[in-house]
Amino acid sequence: MVKKQTVWLLTMLSLLIVLSVYYMTSPDNGEMAFIQDDQWLEEEAEGNEAENAVTSDVSTEELFASIRLEKQNERDQKTEQLSEIVASSDFSADEKNEAMEEMEVIQATASKESVLENTIRASVPYDDVLVRAEEDVIQVTIKANELTKEETREIMQMVSDEFGPTRVEVKFQPEN
Repeated sequence: MVKKQTVWLLTMLSLLIVLSVYYMTSPDNGEMAFIQDDQWLEEEAEGNEAENAVTSDVSTEELFASIRLEKQNERDQKTEQLSEIVASSDFSADEKNEAMEEMEVIQATASKESVLENTIRASVPYDDVLVRAEEDVIQVTIKANELTKEETREIMQMVSDEFGPTRVEVKFQPEN
């Protein structure tokens, strides 16, 4: 079995290569965007009384990709922790079973998110759809300039069909 350190090193090297290729091929000549927290911006403006706040626009496509990558990294880390529990002799059979069940839930949730994104994208040709299943809410963000009430209801129904009865938040992200 491959050691955890080797997997970690390969993962980091892969990420470094992907980011390097992206940086080198980006159409903005290597200019990087900086996303700031709104609260931090307010505190900074109050503290420095700055009149000229520097902000940078991030394309919706990059934002969606970034959120997907972050979510996948979180799931991968959680799955790795659960795999260690299953492989370890320090845990009871019940704890190992719970870890296995949680791994299955993580995998099923990721699969449902992907299926739902594709279903929504196919129903009305949106440029992109981002579905995030949190503990108590399913967040659906559509890359569109606006959503009608009918489109929102259809999306909520699709979420209900895939995830069952749960709280749903449908938002749209303008394309520019």
